[in-house]
Amino acid sequence: MVAVFLAGAGAAQGWSEPERGSQTRAALMDALRPHVEWILGPPVEFVVWELRRQGDLAFFSGWAQRPGGGEIDMARTPGAVWGALDPSIGDGPTVQALYHRSGETWVAVHWAISATDVWYAWGPICAVWRPVIPKACRGL
Repeated sequence: MVAVFLAGAGAAQGWSEPERGSQTRAALMDALRPHVEWILGPPVEFVVWELRRQGDLAFFSGWAQRPGGGEIDMARTPGAVWGALDPSIGDGPTVQALYHRSGETWVAVHWAISATDVWYAWGPICAVWRPVIPKACRGL
């Protein structure tokens, strides 16, 4: 019953969640993985909290982990070593991304790791990605 309700909520908004095991879902994760591995070190896999797609736009929110559920030690990541992230103030290996499909290729256009705010709730981003992040864009 809950799954039907959640699927209905997405359909009412106009977006849908790519199904687990689908080519679209794999392509979205594969488009994001190099960015995340650059900062957190390879290999990573994702735990999906939200994944929304409408047409050529998509949104991801989730968690990065090592394969099999291994925890990522944020203080020992390449990003921490270079100073690209501060493990003492971030929100761990949380990840959000906004995608655009170019031809048959999904591109992670905007992304963040360990963000402590809703960085995508911003007028210029909402002007494009509102269909997949309507709550974040409410009032913008």
